[in-house]
Amino acid sequence: MLKGKTALITGSSTGIGKAIAIKMAQNGANIAINYIGDAAPAKEVKQTIEALGVKAEIYECNITDFAKTQEMINQAAADFGTIDILVNNAGIVRDNLILAMKEEDFDAVIATNLKGAFNMIKNIYTLFAKKRSGSIINIASVVGMMGNAGQANYASAKAGLIGLTKSVAKELGARGITCNAIAPGFIVTDMTNKLSDKTKEAYVAAIPMKRMGSVDDVANAAVFLASDSAAYITGEIIKVDGGLYM
Repeated sequence: MLKGKTALITGSSTGIGKAIAIKMAQNGANIAINYIGDAAPAKEVKQTIEALGVKAEIYECNITDFAKTQEMINQAAADFGTIDILVNNAGIVRDNLILAMKEEDFDAVIATNLKGAFNMIKNIYTLFAKKRSGSIINIASVVGMMGNAGQANYASAKAGLIGLTKSVAKELGARGITCNAIAPGFIVTDMTNKLSDKTKEAYVAAIPMKRMGSVDDVANAAVFLASDSAAYITGEIIKVDGGLYM
C-alpha cells in the first residue's frame, strides 16, 4: 500500500511508534526513525525494517526543539530524496491528580505531545506544499476526547492535538495535504503493562469489546490513512478503542 513512499515517524523506537514503523515498512515504505535517549532500540528497529527490503535511517532529535526538528526533516529529505508521510507519535506522560501536579510536569507534556507536533508540521509544510502532496497522521488519544482523572496535562495535550489536526486539515487541504488523527484507547504497551491488574480489569470492563487493543491495531489504521486509499479523507479522528468512547 505504501511502496516507494517515505515515512518520518517521531518516537518510533518503541511502542506504538515502533509498530507503525514496522507495519509501514511491511507495506513497502522507507522509514525515517526518530528517537531521543537510548539508541539501542532504534538500531533494533532499523535492522528489523532493513530485513524487510526497504531503507531505514535513524535520527536523534528532541521534537520540542523547533530548530532541531527542521534540521532532522532537512536531513531525512536529503537522505531519502523526499518525505511523503509524517506521523507525530512521540509523547510522554507525567500523570498526577491536578492538585499534586507540578507546573513543570504540565509544561513538559504540552511541550512534547502538542508543541512537538506543531514543530514537525510547521517545518515539513514547505516540503509537502512544493510537491502538493503529503499525509500527516497525529497520534492523539480518546483521553483527549473524554478526559481522565490524573491526566489533566495529557488530556489537554491530546485534545489540543485533535484541534491542531482539524485546523491543519482545513489550512493545507488545498495543497493536496491530508491531516488526520488516530485516537487509541487502552492499548497494550510498556506504559500500560506497569498498571496494576486491578486497574487493567477496570479498564477492560468499560470496553465493549472486553479486551485491550494491540499496537498493531493502531498501526493498521496508520497504514490506511497514509495510503492512497485514504486520499480523500482529511480532518478525521479515527478512534481505535474497542468502543471505549462513543
